[in-house]
Amino acid sequence: MFFDFGVKDIVDIVLVALMLYYIYRLMKESRSLNVFIGIIVFVVIWLFVSQVIEMRLLGSIMDKLVSVGVVGLIVLFQEEIRKFLYSLGTHQRMRGLFKFFSGKKTAEIEEDKETIMPIVMACMDMSKGKVGALIVIERAIPLDDIANTGDEIDSRINQRLIENIFFKNSPLHDGAMVISKKRIRAAGCILPVSHSLDIPKELGLRHRAAMGISQDSDAIAIVVSEETGRISVAIKGEFRLRLSAEELESVLAREMA
Repeated sequence: MFFDFGVKDIVDIVLVALMLYYIYRLMKESRSLNVFIGIIVFVVIWLFVSQVIEMRLLGSIMDKLVSVGVVGLIVLFQEEIRKFLYSLGTHQRMRGLFKFFSGKKTAEIEEDKETIMPIVMACMDMSKGKVGALIVIERAIPLDDIANTGDEIDSRINQRLIENIFFKNSPLHDGAMVISKKRIRAAGCILPVSHSLDIPKELGLRHRAAMGISQDSDAIAIVVSEETGRISVAIKGEFRLRLSAEELESVLAREMA
């Protein structure tokens, strides 16, 4: 045998594979997959030149590029690194697993209903009246920079308040509402607009803004179309269109848990 291959080596390979898979998913969600593939190709070429065929001059040049490139990658992927650290710090999967085994308390379930139902009822009323609305619900990743672009409200979630904010003559109806920690934090907020070509052309600027914030964070974005009155939800860069009241309630209950 040329080398010993034990359990520790298997664990090492599995961990590296999981790390690469997680980075691949992160790059895919942030639309940076081509950059990630380019980096992998460069690393493979660098290893081949410096370690396999041992070309000293070219290898030394590529060594310098790699040492400087690490700083460049941190700058280039600062948003992705920030998301990774936030998700790592909040331990969402571990907390979700703990709740799955321990079960939710009745008080927590009732509290979730008190948060969700006013949003659902307000969306249904605005849908019937074809009143445009854009509601963003914060989860693990803070939306302080988004909330600061609007007017602070800091109020409990109330159906009438939501409808009044998005009333056509209201000065805040054009922006987005941010809900954080089960309270209406701000309204009239400005969201990043997605330039994805996958968004159907019949969807307007509100839908593009909802897609943009869902791509940049783990937030839930609810859209009520002013033209059709249809309700949509954007989560992790994907749309769920034409939702009924029951479907909207189900999505919010599942995602906000």
